Amino acid sequence: MTDRARMGKTREKKRFPDKILHELFILLGFFVRHLNRSGMQRMAEAFGDFVFYVLKPRRRLVEGNLTLAFPEKSKKEIIRIARQVYRNQTVNLFETLRLPLLKNKKDAEELIDIDVDDFLKRIRRQNGGSVVVSAHFGNWELMGICIGLLVSPITVVAQRLKNKKLNDDLEHIRSLHGNRVIYRARALRGGLALLDEGGILTILGDQADPKGGFVMDFLGRKASVYLGPAFLALKARAPLCVVLCRRQQGGKYVLDIEEIETSGLVCCKDDIKTLTRRCTKVIEKYIYKYPEQWFWVHNRWKKTNDRS
Repeated sequence: MTDRARMGKTREKKRFPDKILHELFILLGFFVRHLNRSGMQRMAEAFGDFVFYVLKPRRRLVEGNLTLAFPEKSKKEIIRIARQVYRNQTVNLFETLRLPLLKNKKDAEELIDIDVDDFLKRIRRQNGGSVVVSAHFGNWELMGICIGLLVSPITVVAQRLKNKKLNDDLEHIRSLHGNRVIYRARALRGGLALLDEGGILTILGDQADPKGGFVMDFLGRKASVYLGPAFLALKARAPLCVVLCRRQQGGKYVLDIEEIETSGLVCCKDDIKTLTRRCTKVIEKYIYKYPEQWFWVHNRWKKTNDRS
């Protein structure tokens, strides 16, 4: 066998798990789109329990994160929250696979409560664009599609997945009804151009900065925080709002919106950090209040260092 043939065979072996995962994604999507919403909810919760009790991926990490964030809670309460985290994330996956079923405003209104006038008032105070900071909270994918249907198309900053076919499918879902995707490598340049054109730029603000340059307290521990949203808002002189899609009892969502004060701040290093702290503290407040709705499965603190 030639070196080229061996290299090709190695690449094929590496791609095989990606192909399997993509096929499972397609198959699961086909299945859940043929269930009614209540059936989907029951199946998702049952599957979430199976993952939590039997497969246990990252369960120790989730319970450890919760214990450090809520030292006052008992072990029994931590386990209860952790179980609900797995249920909610399974519901999120199934609902995301069902997003192509959303065709119009009526479909979106059945899933989420949005005060459209209030939303527009907060983000359209100026002629330019606006920065919306969200988090891995509730169902952030559903939020984007529903805002696009009920308010205005938005542009989402995303991290490109290594699995190309899976990434392409997810980009297709995120781009429904006029929404657009900008990948993180182009977020600053593309984001500024979008804000200058009057667009709505949506960024998940609870992620770590890959470079780990700015560290602050987050859920009781030092955490690396991404400065991009604050930089973009101050550079473009755009309003910045934290918008979270919170699941209510019964399965319908509500949009919680808090505008972050930017008056008196300019685009300099200290003010960017100040605005980042304000924004992150709002996200933290909602996580403390509704811990079962956040994505504790992610090792959020792995990039933390001692710099601030």
